[in-house]
Amino acid sequence: MRSLFVVSLLGVLVLAGCKGEPADSDPAAGDGTVTISGDDAVVPELNWTPPATVIEAGAEADALEQARLALAADDLYATPASAIPLYLALAQRPGSERAARTGLRRAQARLLGLGAQALREADDLDSIAGLRAAHDFAAVARYLAAGDDAVVRYLERVDESDRLWELNRAAERALQAGELGEAGGGALALFREAAELRPGHPRALQGMAAVESAMIRRAEVAADGADYREATRWLAHAAKIRPGFHTVSDAGQRLQLRRAAHIRRLRDEGVEALPAMNGVAVARERLAQIIGIAEPGDPVVNDLRERIDRHVHYGDFRPGQVFTDALEGGARGPQVVVLPHGGFMMGALPGDEDAEDNESPRHGVRFERGFAMGVREVSVGEFRRFVDATGYQPRAVRRGFSMAYDERTGNFLRRSNVDWRSDYVGRPAGDTMPVLHVSAKDAQAYVDWLSAQSGRRYRLPSEAEFEYAYRNGTAERYPWGEGTPPEGAGNMTGALDRSPSGRRWGNAFPEYGDGYWGPAPVGSFTPNTWGVHDLAGNVSEWMADCWHENYRRAPKDGSAWVNPGCRNQVIRGGSWASSPAQTRTSWRALAQVDTTNARLGFRVVREL
Repeated sequence: MRSLFVVSLLGVLVLAGCKGEPADSDPAAGDGTVTISGDDAVVPELNWTPPATVIEAGAEADALEQARLALAADDLYATPASAIPLYLALAQRPGSERAARTGLRRAQARLLGLGAQALREADDLDSIAGLRAAHDFAAVARYLAAGDDAVVRYLERVDESDRLWELNRAAERALQAGELGEAGGGALALFREAAELRPGHPRALQGMAAVESAMIRRAEVAADGADYREATRWLAHAAKIRPGFHTVSDAGQRLQLRRAAHIRRLRDEGVEALPAMNGVAVARERLAQIIGIAEPGDPVVNDLRERIDRHVHYGDFRPGQVFTDALEGGARGPQVVVLPHGGFMMGALPGDEDAEDNESPRHGVRFERGFAMGVREVSVGEFRRFVDATGYQPRAVRRGFSMAYDERTGNFLRRSNVDWRSDYVGRPAGDTMPVLHVSAKDAQAYVDWLSAQSGRRYRLPSEAEFEYAYRNGTAERYPWGEGTPPEGAGNMTGALDRSPSGRRWGNAFPEYGDGYWGPAPVGSFTPNTWGVHDLAGNVSEWMADCWHENYRRAPKDGSAWVNPGCRNQVIRGGSWASSPAQTRTSWRALAQVDTTNARLGFRVVREL
């Protein structure tokens, strides 16, 4: 006969709120804890000695009847008057042997039946009392017929139940100690072994559910500390325990919702912080936190990173955005467009035969922050609002003349009573025409007024800003490359242009005509790719820079190069009457700050 496995047990299992009974609900819904309570409950060894039974001579028949009644009452072995002790004693009396053996066979069968019932109670109801009773029945059965097939099978079942109980008890202790077994061993391995030993065993299945629940709880604790990678790792372990259940997938969905809410909160905090002092540092800290918890490729990461970069470079704006500022009294300022931050090489290209010395040395300029430039040159109507609002007296008004175009001679001549209200020949100008006959000081007065009216900083462009915008990402002599400009590129001197009296330009772009002799209304031609009109022509424009003979020691950040009290400022950009060489992207010239004429206007820059 095989050896028996004898164990000692530590009390009664309490799992998912049940004591000694299977749980009615999924244990994973609990907190994953197991409690072992009570004193050590020792299962007796499989040894039994019959109680001493004395049957007096001649009392055999009465003893047989007494044994029969005890058997019927399931009083099998506990006392001298129990069925089996009586039958064993009768088997020693001549004449009673046969009846005693028959009684013993019936008692043994009943004993095994009660033992099987006790095993079911022990296995199905986790009853330590049932396991003790099964051991008692096993000890008596082994004494009666250790080699009997039915007894051997019963003893093997007791051995299996002992092993099952011990596995579950060891697993519960490991679970209580936090040894879940995610990397092998631990509570999970023991519960699995129990489930393999007895498929469908409630205690083992409930134990595995408790391990799953404990792993889910560890995932939740990790999520509490914003360690979502660790939380995901625990859920991955838990998902392997009971693949057919939705417990882990439901927990995973809750985790994802929690992670998404956490990411959104961090993103909102970063966005809200941006306008404040040190807001960029706070936003970058939130971005780092998001990167630490987000899945790869989460669009929120790129969204906040772009917002931070945009705020650093553009404030509350975005590249390409066109806007106007409100002025006092309800009017609006000139339209401006946000130009992208970046860098370019400023100055004449090597080998440019039309270049002057003042266009060199070629040097790198980088704008760390974007800026907004006037979409169009300042118009007569816009300048009129300034004059009407302030009573300002521009230079040409005060001195009573300006330089206007003379159709008869084809030259620019001094003409009286020509000022900002006049067109290129001295006639009254429409409100949509670019304002002419304004000095650098007049232009500065206008941008100062805009700044005061809007509460924002307006100024004249630096010549680096103008060339950067004019080139708009190109590196050629002209934004379109070389040769004749494309149709609609701007109001420039074209060989096909004609004056009112039929004059032609002596130095012009071949095979080009724009239909104008003199300035066109602002914005009449196609803007460049950054949305700015008339940088190539129409009117030349005042810059904020003082004149310098070359670019040695020029600012590399694109700011205006200013010397206080300078008398000459830079003008940039070709006009309707400029030669092709004066329309190049690197062309620059000087003019006294009081200069006014029919080819010179200005546009604004608004800082972000």
